[in-house]
Amino acid sequence: MADERARYFRRLRRLRRSARRWSVLAGGLGGAAAVLTPYAGIGLADAAWAGGAGSAIAIAAWRWADLRAFAAVPAPPALDPAEAAARSRARLVAAVERLPAGPGVLAEVRRVRSRLALRGTTAAEAWARLDRAALTLQGMSGRLTGLAEPALREAAEADRSLRDLAARVASVERALKLAPAEARGSLADAHGTLAAQLESGVSAYEGLVVAAAGYVAEDARPSTEHPAAARLTEATDLLHGVASALAELRTVNTPFRPRTP
Repeated sequence: MADERARYFRRLRRLRRSARRWSVLAGGLGGAAAVLTPYAGIGLADAAWAGGAGSAIAIAAWRWADLRAFAAVPAPPALDPAEAAARSRARLVAAVERLPAGPGVLAEVRRVRSRLALRGTTAAEAWARLDRAALTLQGMSGRLTGLAEPALREAAEADRSLRDLAARVASVERALKLAPAEARGSLADAHGTLAAQLESGVSAYEGLVVAAAGYVAEDARPSTEHPAAARLTEATDLLHGVASALAELRTVNTPFRPRTP
């Protein structure tokens, strides 16, 4: 709606500018034709001046008619300030996402904002542990292929579920501080149950990350020496051999000089 309102006023300004330009042009051509047209008759150049003036006057009249017709249409209603701010924020997010590093920046901003929302609750520590484990798993995700791909999908689903659970634990904890004394018992029990579920879920997620690290380590570890180390050893031996051969050639090519008494 905000775009439609802005588009309406932009078009209104364009029509007004166009009508004014054609009015000025029509006045100039009309005045020139009135001054330059001789009384004894109209030549070819005078006909061109008169024709241009008449065309400009007609177009100016059409532009003013279009302006009046468009101005008679009511402008779209203004947006609520909150909705306008939300749309502006959405446009800003879309613009940042188009940048090369945009998705990573937005993910970090959302992560920090979510962590700040849980500050001061028992869920904050579990959230921080989950955050560290998720970042560690994200760093290994490119190597978790083949048989490890289903575990990676399960980890992503568990991450979303645990973050939602952490938000619920924080909400219940805040409500517990405001609840009357007679309602605190059942609410405290519910909070304890949710907090225990969150703790066990985060621990299980950390165990999955440790297992993923073991998979990556075993998948990258060869049965013997690493190929890169073997190639470097061969290259080192080759360089040593070449250096020894060059030293021997230098000794052979050195001319014999007898000692003088």
